[in-house]
Formats: sequence, structure tokens, C-alpha cells
Amino acid sequence: MLSPQSTEVIRATLPVVGAAIGDITTLFYRKMFDAHPELERDLFNRGNQKQGEQQKALAGAIAAFATLQLEPDSAKVDLILSRIAHKHASLGITPDQYAIVHEHLFAAIVEILGDAVTPEVAAAWDEVYWLMAETLITMERGLYQLAGVETGDVWRTVRVSERILQSADTVSLTLSSVDGNGLPTFAPGQYLSVGVVLPDGARQIRQYSLCSIPSSADWRISVKRISGTPDGEVSNFLYNNVFEGQELSVTTPFGDLTMPDDDSPLLLASAGIGCTPMIGMLNHLADTGAQRSVSVIHADRSIADHAHRAELSTLVDKIPAATLHRWYEDLGTHVPFGSVHEGRADLRDITVEPDTQAFLCGPMPFMLAMRASLLERDVPAQNIHYEVFGPDSWANT
Repeated sequence: MLSPQSTEVIRATLPVVGAAIGDITTLFYRKMFDAHPELERDLFNRGNQKQGEQQKALAGAIAAFATLQLEPDSAKVDLILSRIAHKHASLGITPDQYAIVHEHLFAAIVEILGDAVTPEVAAAWDEVYWLMAETLITMERGLYQLAGVETGDVWRTVRVSERILQSADTVSLTLSSVDGNGLPTFAPGQYLSVGVVLPDGARQIRQYSLCSIPSSADWRISVKRISGTPDGEVSNFLYNNVFEGQELSVTTPFGDLTMPDDDSPLLLASAGIGCTPMIGMLNHLADTGAQRSVSVIHADRSIADHAHRAELSTLVDKIPAATLHRWYEDLGTHVPFGSVHEGRADLRDITVEPDTQAFLCGPMPFMLAMRASLLERDVPAQNIHYEVFGPDSWANT
């Protein structure tokens, strides 16, 4: 908790700092990367940096955390920081790296705000930063302990034992232990990080949801190649270059998109490659003989684009109380049939049972639309869970 003196300073200066936080975080990254180019090359997502997405996410997280010190909301703080902690753990972040961030973040604050940063203002925002940092360090220490690893020691080598095309742009890779022992178990909905050395020598890291049965000795991820500005550096590298027998550097699984271990009804809504954590959850439900009610919603551009299409239907058929609804923007020569619809996903005709726990994954516009529909159907906000493939701006919307 902030000291009373710092609380009043933050209350008075938050509008000014908040208005400039985008400029501050942009300058911060430039300063940090100038001093530590290895961080940009080997740790941070270069694509998100170029698009400015990481800067926006950091700015939003800092502003939101500071605001929540003035109007305490422990649930909202946990939502913001838990997701960051899991992401940091999946990268192997260590406590000493917070000092590097502090140095360059506060240099950026002073440069952007100039004389407005009095000693009192600097001390108050320093207190906010270290409160946030120490909370994350504590959370991350707990995640490392739970995973049974030393702080930051999350990387292991695995071998690709199977590669299967799931759609024209998506390939699944089954990962096996190199020593023949089973890989650690994980909670359905979690992800792992994959680190690859690209042709220019940079070691880039990306996260991929686990879509295999958690009880399996192997792990499976699905990778979608991405064309755009910029292209998906790591995903395209994996899609084009990694085949059976090759080794990959991956981490212990982390992530907080996990199902409650009870009989509450589930609604799993995904779009595009956002289906992967849902496939992992459905594999778990089918494997454990779940009897709970499960509504599965999926949206895609076309039937041909739908990765894991056949597997999704097979898994739903294995769960007695599960139903599947699909939407495609382009049905081609097909006409809408059964639970297959043309257009964008729409929950108006979907039964949403009381106490439903909803899980969302896909592009942000899709998830926000699903969230709005669920709220209109009286699903409590705390029952709506999500996964973002990229910098997380959900908590700040």
C-alpha cells in the first residue's frame, strides 16, 4: 500500500503523468535498448516494438496500477499483475532485471516531464514502481516454486516428434523429451514459450498455447504463419523450418487461463488460432470424462482457414453435454447448415446457463464483442476469462 504522502502526490500528478505515459514508455524502451541491445535482440518481441503495441500495454499497466492505488480494487490489481507475472515467468525474468527497467523508466519520466518532476513527485512515483515491481517479483517467485524450478531457470530442450498440418497456414508440433522421460504436466489453457535463433542472429521468444491432453507425456503446440506488417518472425520461422527430429528450446508451461475444478457450466469462445487453448481444455474434458455442460463457440474466416476443425468436432462429440456452434465469414459454396452459420459469431440464440464460466481467445475485437454479449446476458465480469496472443490491453479497456 502506498504511503499517505505518496498517495496524495500520485492523485495530484496522475493526470499529467497519465497524459504523457505513452511518450514516456516509448522513450523508456529506446533508452533501455540503447543501453542493453541484447534485451531487444534476445528477449523482447521486436514485432510488437515496431508496431508500438508493447509500449501501449506497458503504459496502460502502469497507469492502471497507479490509479488502483488511489481507488483500491484488489481483484483488478490481481487481474493485471497475475497475467504479467505469468508472462514474465514464461520468459525467465529475474528480480535484477527490474532495476534495469527502473533506471531507464525514470530517466524517461524526467526527460519527458522536466521540471515537473520535483523530488516529492519522483519519490512518490518511485514508490509506485517498486510496489508494482515487488508485487510481481513475489508472484513470479511463487510461480517458479510451483513449477519446481529455480528463479528464471525455465528453459529446456525438447525434440519435435510429429508435425501435422492443421490448415494451409497452421501446423501443430508435438514436442517430446530428449531423454525419454515424460514432460511436466500443465493446466489446460496454459502456454509455453519457444525461443529460436533467427537468421540475423537474434534470439526471439514467443508464447504458444498447449493444445494436447495435459496427462500426456508429450506437449503439442500449433503455429500459424502470419503475413502482414510485420510478418510473424518466430511463427513463420517455425512453420517454414522446423520438422520432425529437430530440437527446440522451450519453457515450463505458465498461464492463468485455467478452468475451475468444479461442475460449473463452461462457454469456450474462440476465433482463428485462438482455438488452441480451447482445444487443450476440450482434450482435458474429454480425457477425464467430464459431464458438465460445455458450449463451444468458434468463428473463422472460412472452413478452409479453420485450424483443428475436425479435432474440434470430434472432441465435442466425446463430451456428453457439449454443443458446438461455428461461424464462417465465407462459407464458399456451402450454405448454412445445422450449427454452422455464415457471418460473425453471435450469442443471441445461444443458451447461457446460470453460473457459466466463459473463456475467450481470439482477436481483441472478437473478445470485446463476446464480453459485451455475455455481460448483457448477466454473466458476471469475474466469470469472463480471456487469453490475448500479444501485449495485453484487455485489463485497461
